[in-house]
Amino acid sequence: MRGLRSVGLLALYVGAQVVALLLALPFRAAGLQTTSNPNSATDPILIIVFIVVAGVTIPYFAAKAGGAKALRWLILVWIAAALDITLSAAFALVTPAPFYLPPSGAGMTFDVAVVLAGVVAVTLLLALLIEPQWYIVDTAGFIAAGSIIALIGISFGILPVFILLIALAVYDAIAVYGTKHMLSLADVVTEMKLPILMVMPSAPGFDYTRSARLSDTRQQPTEQREAMFMGLGDVVIPGILVVSAFIWLPTAPHLIGVGANLVVAIAALLGSLAGYSVLMSLVLKGNPQAGLPLLNGGGLAGYIVAYLLLFHSFSLGLSFSL
Repeated sequence: MRGLRSVGLLALYVGAQVVALLLALPFRAAGLQTTSNPNSATDPILIIVFIVVAGVTIPYFAAKAGGAKALRWLILVWIAAALDITLSAAFALVTPAPFYLPPSGAGMTFDVAVVLAGVVAVTLLLALLIEPQWYIVDTAGFIAAGSIIALIGISFGILPVFILLIALAVYDAIAVYGTKHMLSLADVVTEMKLPILMVMPSAPGFDYTRSARLSDTRQQPTEQREAMFMGLGDVVIPGILVVSAFIWLPTAPHLIGVGANLVVAIAALLGSLAGYSVLMSLVLKGNPQAGLPLLNGGGLAGYIVAYLLLFHSFSLGLSFSL
């Protein structure tokens, strides 16, 4: 079972990106883009600043009296609200269209998708508050990852995504190997049982609610650790390139009947999986690792190689506008 932990994380990693690809076009059709200018080189700065500030402030406020509890409520409610919005768009694909309730003159409608999304979001919120076991945390994290990847991927063109991936890879390396505050953040997240870490236990009976601090488990040999962890950002950030390539690149030329946009997207995914294999080999040696340099680097390499082979252009699909 212990040897399957990295395979389980791999399934969550690939699954979230496949879900994001399936949601990308419906989300775009529903008008869920977060920016009106997908080629803006400045928009990624907001996400970068948010991630950097959150990484520093969350451990700081969590150390204050009552801070961890307040932060946990705030973050979980925010996640539930975000899930409600994105799940409404996802459920709308498979549920009946909204219809008017009698009397028709009242103008009241009933939307099955909105109701289902609300039920799922509230259920996950309550489960995370009452009994945040690893499978509940993973479920919420998986759904959130797929939705976030799709939302940012349909909103950012190739150039902004390049900027985002390169900047966050550098930041992740500094935060893990330099300042090491990312390790403190991981401790806080595991203590609060937030769906910001993917958890893969060594045995199904693993009780995440009673698990040791992440910093304590790092002192144990890898084979004796109860679980392996992967940050949600390690799933989301490289996945954004996959969706962005699928949405913003032209479909022509085709390769064996498959559009060039999907081919390049898959190549970016395969490149990040190559980075994942190297990352897991390092993680299994027992030391904490920065995931984004390898995951983002592999994804960017896969994208660049596939783009050059298909489009025969060094532009790499990069377009800039203010």
